[in-house]
Amino acid sequence: MSEKATTTVKCLVWDLDNTLWQGTLLEDGEVRLADEIREVIAELDARGILQTVSSKNDFEPAWDRLVQLGVAEYFVLAEIGWGPKSGAVRSIAEQLNFAHRTVAFIDDQPTERAEVEFHLPEVRCYPAELAAELTALPEFTPATRTVDSGKRRQMYQANFRRDAERAEFTGPDEAFLRSLDLELRIMRATEAELSRVEELTQRTSQMNATGVHYSDEELRALLTSEDHEVLVATLTDRFGTHGAIGVLLLEKRPTTWHLKLLATSCRVVSFGVGAVILNWLASEAADAGAHLLADFRRTDRNRMMEIAYRFAGFDDQDCDCRTLLPGSETDGVERLHLVTERRDPPDTMRLITPDLGARVREEQSSRG
Repeated sequence: MSEKATTTVKCLVWDLDNTLWQGTLLEDGEVRLADEIREVIAELDARGILQTVSSKNDFEPAWDRLVQLGVAEYFVLAEIGWGPKSGAVRSIAEQLNFAHRTVAFIDDQPTERAEVEFHLPEVRCYPAELAAELTALPEFTPATRTVDSGKRRQMYQANFRRDAERAEFTGPDEAFLRSLDLELRIMRATEAELSRVEELTQRTSQMNATGVHYSDEELRALLTSEDHEVLVATLTDRFGTHGAIGVLLLEKRPTTWHLKLLATSCRVVSFGVGAVILNWLASEAADAGAHLLADFRRTDRNRMMEIAYRFAGFDDQDCDCRTLLPGSETDGVERLHLVTERRDPPDTMRLITPDLGARVREEQSSRG
């Protein structure tokens, strides 16, 4: 089975005339939105599937009609004009930074679907007759539904506003980041948050250090392990919440901490969140007198994560601490090494974090 066939849809691109609504706006003037389509739009939004528009119409009357029908707020992007539909779908995927295999397109015209399929073969295309049945299809049914799922559309809309302000900002990047009033919170995951962690490992590929996807069962087992930390990171700023944007799976040994997984959302790369998390972790390990070993497996999409590790000082040098971990580097996974030291916190965001070394220091104190 192809990767396209097994991938959950992240974004649905709607045609308007005789697809989302009944009728042709330029010919009929009045068009109608069926109740079952309204329900599909609301349900896909609740599942965290983004929705956009690609329609051959004049922009203003088409958008005004979406507003009048009470559904304009559900669409994060609208490519309404007279160009090829494939160009519109490609533009939407690029603006959202989504792989084509995670994008779907629905249109009543076979020629429009064929044009998109020819130029964008990984995009899944559906006839308008299936519109009311989309929520029953497995590719439109995410494996998990979290507190962030129902907020995903608002988070992307806030991000567009944030990007627009950034484009107009005339000062240096660090000054803009300080103006956002960023707060990065790293916390120990509870059972209630496990679905957010699982979703992150499933959705994130560009900033996933190993590409490993952990199931709910595996995560629950790690929660009960005294030697492991399951951590989730969230980010907020004056525009709103970014939701859960990072997950760390860490095994703590007396002199070596093993970072089994670090995954962060590609949405927060420009804020330097990956570097901030790694620097914080290095400081925590240094306080506990431990080196860090981090699992990393190169893929065709996670080059940015390797850069983050290298920039943080991780290297390939030999160290006795490597012999303290069971197993070896297999299946393309290598272990990057860091001699830890205290690092200054960032001046671009506030950190709210747990004390990971408290138990280690207590044990060391009792032995002393």
